[in-house]
Amino acid sequence: MTEIDVQVDLFHPADRVWHALTDRALLARWSTEVEPMAGSRDRLLLFTAGLPGFDAAVDAEVTDRREPELIALRCLEGGRRSRLTCALAPTAEGCRLSLREVLEHGAWPDEQRAGREESYRQALTGRLPAILDWLAFRQVDLRRGEVGTTAEMPRAEGIDDEPEPVRRRRWPLLVAGVAGVVLVAGAAGWAVLPAAPEPVAAPGPAPSPTVTATPSRTPPPTPSARPTRSATPTPSRPSRTPSATPSATPSRTPSSVPPSAPALTARYETVSTRLLGYSGEVVVDNPGGATVNGWKVVVTLAEGGTLTDVSGADWRQQGQVVTFTGPSVPAGRSRTFTFAVRDVDPLTRAPEDCALGDAPCAGL
Repeated sequence: MTEIDVQVDLFHPADRVWHALTDRALLARWSTEVEPMAGSRDRLLLFTAGLPGFDAAVDAEVTDRREPELIALRCLEGGRRSRLTCALAPTAEGCRLSLREVLEHGAWPDEQRAGREESYRQALTGRLPAILDWLAFRQVDLRRGEVGTTAEMPRAEGIDDEPEPVRRRRWPLLVAGVAGVVLVAGAAGWAVLPAAPEPVAAPGPAPSPTVTATPSRTPPPTPSARPTRSATPTPSRPSRTPSATPSATPSRTPSSVPPSAPALTARYETVSTRLLGYSGEVVVDNPGGATVNGWKVVVTLAEGGTLTDVSGADWRQQGQVVTFTGPSVPAGRSRTFTFAVRDVDPLTRAPEDCALGDAPCAGL
């Protein structure tokens, strides 16, 4: 084929996406380094050599520029000539970015074209959303807590500094959390310790009184608890244990095994990440020989996480816990659902927990 077409829906306004497309320093963060060529404002050199699907650097010339809607480039690379167009269209949630490259002279081998398309797709669906989230985070004044909504700050000129304060604050919070756990554990230990000396002190003074007094008080009071272990084995425990265990175990085992034969399994994978969120995928497999009607997967998000999009399942979120349900799974088949999470912590890349019934999801 002589054409590559990639589209992505972004949760950001078109002017912010345009800034990420046309600012050289930002472009280097999510796509490739760019350098203007001497003698012409519209001539650029894209350092794409070594990227999947590219054999050399690209000599590009801007042929059309309509801010913030469209930018078009005529590209020369390794004897091939192509036209690359990036178009932005507003949507209810943000905007849609459409990237289209048409080969005008020369040819792409199938493997090179596939690698080139995948390179574009990874940049647009993974790294670009992360840069846009980072830009949005820098434009919000988090100190204005007295107003109902946060206020936007002017865009900062410098883009080389990383948001280090976020990383540094995690350690004090983590230390505080660990200290809190230690204090709670210590308090629990002190609460338990007073009860421990009783068994230690009892063997000294109490053996002779308990043994002599127990036979007469055995029916009504609790002191019979200690003699019970030596005297009860013959009347009660042997009679209950053999009768209950053999009769219950054989009856429950056969009845519980057949339902578990077609039991479902689930596996989780983080399919993409952003600066303030990620997208996850869960595959529900039916390795059994019969159709299983309905399933329920419970996913626990990190604190502050919110679902923004779900495909392939019905869902309900209560706090950090999200319950996904879906239709029957035929024998030997599977069901797949995906979900996008917006998280306040930039280091969060997966849920805290995922389970299908009592079985944890593989891969988490």
